[in-house]
Amino acid sequence: MCGISGVLDWEAHPDCAVVQAMCDRQAHRGPDASGVVARPPIVLGHRRLSVIDLSEAANQPLADVSGRFSYCIRAAYTRRGRR
Repeated sequence: MCGISGVLDWEAHPDCAVVQAMCDRQAHRGPDASGVVARPPIVLGHRRLSVIDLSEAANQPLADVSGRFSYCIRAAYTRRGRR
């Protein structure tokens, strides 16, 4: 059970501290890792509960190979794999 948060503001640069506070409020949802990335006009945050992939490479928000795009994903897993 992970947590995703974010702010989109077309008028001003969103405050990273606000998204970090959102992530902190979700600490019970993902105690294993936390991340915040700012790419105006958006700031994304994520709390991680490591269940299957325990490596740091799976920490979020993720970035594409160019570093231009950041994103958070939510995947549901069962004992048989991803659903």
